[in-house]
Amino acid sequence: MYDLATRRYALTLLGTDRSLNSVSRETGISRSALRAWQHRIEPLPRLNQTACSAPADSAAYAYLLGLYLGDGCISPHPRGGHYLRIVCADAWPGLIEQCRAAILAVRPTDKASVLQREGCVAVTSYGRHWTCLFPQHGPGKKHERRIALEGWQQEIVDAHPWEFIRGLIHSDGCRITNWTTRVVGGVKKRYEYPRYFFTNKSDDIRKLCTDTLTKVGVQWTVLARGSDPFNVSVARKESVALMDAHIGPKY
Repeated sequence: MYDLATRRYALTLLGTDRSLNSVSRETGISRSALRAWQHRIEPLPRLNQTACSAPADSAAYAYLLGLYLGDGCISPHPRGGHYLRIVCADAWPGLIEQCRAAILAVRPTDKASVLQREGCVAVTSYGRHWTCLFPQHGPGKKHERRIALEGWQQEIVDAHPWEFIRGLIHSDGCRITNWTTRVVGGVKKRYEYPRYFFTNKSDDIRKLCTDTLTKVGVQWTVLARGSDPFNVSVARKESVALMDAHIGPKY
């Protein structure tokens, strides 16, 4: 038996003109089952979002949602269920532990393992509800498809905006120190100032970030990388201080 999320994902793949053989190899689902799902007359029953995916800890979920939108993916297991993977750089052991703790807080009955890769780790958890918890999953890259929050997700983000921003910054953001020089009294002096960046190719994900920053009173600007506006910058002193109070640098 396969859960609804697995069936929906397989049908999504078939809807992109993939062959039965190709989808069967990727998902581990037999061609006969895929063919039967394609020709169902009755629709799949509507998923009860509240019963299926209510996170055990909404603050931890807001943080994990930010991590997922930045560096996360969901992939099907051949025997049903899905893997959630959040990729974290080796340079930030504190981030790796926070990611693992968030997964366990959101789904206390699941497990979270750390799989070492070259220069990074994949914090991984298997479960049958990850596609319910993150309905933004789907084939292809996030910046090549529409990303929008469900109503229940937006309610959680509105209740825990700083946790959501922290997840975004911890995945695709950073706190750096910029510097410049000025001539004062004929002497060139160096001045340093902190700055936050969030960088993501998805227009939708950047807007989720900037909308939430605006709600908590953080002033931001968008800086282009070449002709592409990939970077959200927070540089004003008062806004950086607000970010420092709630986010801080990765560690």
